[in-house]
Amino acid sequence: MSEESGKRMRQRQLERRRRQRRRRRIKVAVERLALFVLLAVAILFMTSALLRARKRENLQALSLPDWCQEAYLPVNPYSRPGTERTKVKNIVVHYVANPGTTAQENRNYFAGMADAPESERRSVSSHFIIGLDGEILCCVPVQEVAYANYPRNEDTISIECCHPDDSGKFTQETQESLVKLVSWLCSSLDLKASDVIRHYDVSGKNCPKYYVEHEDAWTALKDEIADQIK
Repeated sequence: MSEESGKRMRQRQLERRRRQRRRRRIKVAVERLALFVLLAVAILFMTSALLRARKRENLQALSLPDWCQEAYLPVNPYSRPGTERTKVKNIVVHYVANPGTTAQENRNYFAGMADAPESERRSVSSHFIIGLDGEILCCVPVQEVAYANYPRNEDTISIECCHPDDSGKFTQETQESLVKLVSWLCSSLDLKASDVIRHYDVSGKNCPKYYVEHEDAWTALKDEIADQIK
């Protein structure tokens, strides 16, 4: 073998070893990247599971503050089915659509579904009702389903607000209590102001009327809530 041939052979062998080293480095890099991705997915899954577990624990442990009156409806198929749930994703704001009525009157209407004539019965209720003077009644425990936000009854909390006239605008006292209640619920259940929505956002219904027809008023209300949560 000539010296030139031997030189070319050594160069080919050297190049082959270089390619082998590159392939090994690439293989190791790919394996490390795959391991990193798997670890990241596992961490995200575990974090998500822990957050869900924490929210379930927070929901089950939640008890009413002293400024909220317990006015539970009797368990019945029409307004308080007694169905327990383990998660809450949104808080939904309503208006009662019955100007001038009180929180107690609306609570009694819900309770009356249990004994109403068959032709008048329907599934209707709310977790909370806020009155014209800012009083807050809890009609259904937040750990249970209420009938206000179909098809989102299973994972939402409903708040009905009384209003003095057909405009649907809340009194200052009602709005202050709404901000207080929603802020407390968000803080207790690890929810954000963005998780507070209108009945309109669930079903397209014009509810709460004033805050659907006046988007700026709804935005201002959400800003108040966000400030209270901070």
